[in-house]
Amino acid sequence: MIARYFPAMKRERRAITLAAIILLQALCAIFFVGDVIFDLSHGDHLDDLHLILEAVAALALCAGVIYLMRELRDLLNRMAAMELGIRAARGEMADLIDAFFDQWRLTPSEREIALMVLKGIDNDSIAKMRGTAQGTVRAQCTRIYAKAQVDGRPQLLSIFMEELLNVGEG
Repeated sequence: MIARYFPAMKRERRAITLAAIILLQALCAIFFVGDVIFDLSHGDHLDDLHLILEAVAALALCAGVIYLMRELRDLLNRMAAMELGIRAARGEMADLIDAFFDQWRLTPSEREIALMVLKGIDNDSIAKMRGTAQGTVRAQCTRIYAKAQVDGRPQLLSIFMEELLNVGEG
């Protein structure tokens, strides 16, 4: 269950790491820019090699900060778009399930059990959750499979997988 959250956590860590690097680099840029300004205000000239190197480093750091800020913005936009896509897919899946359940004319009880079957819950667990006998759940599953015109769980699941895979083609 927790494993499905790892990609999101990895993206969040990536964004936080990038923000920390940007902050550190911005602080370094401020230091170097301040040092160059201080040196120039105290009579140094840009023909001094040390001052030229500091000025170039300051400019490079400023450019890096700007670049990394854009990268962070793009990363956050991609994360938002992916989250939106996941939410849309979940909504479409729920609509797809409801459409099939309507087509098969499942009763409310059969819908509940069919949904648990699609989630991968075994008959014993379904029976315990619903407070019914295993035989009752098996009988309801048999009626669901008959209405869906499939032989069992794998074929029932394959109907939905097939529909999801065909969404991009249609």
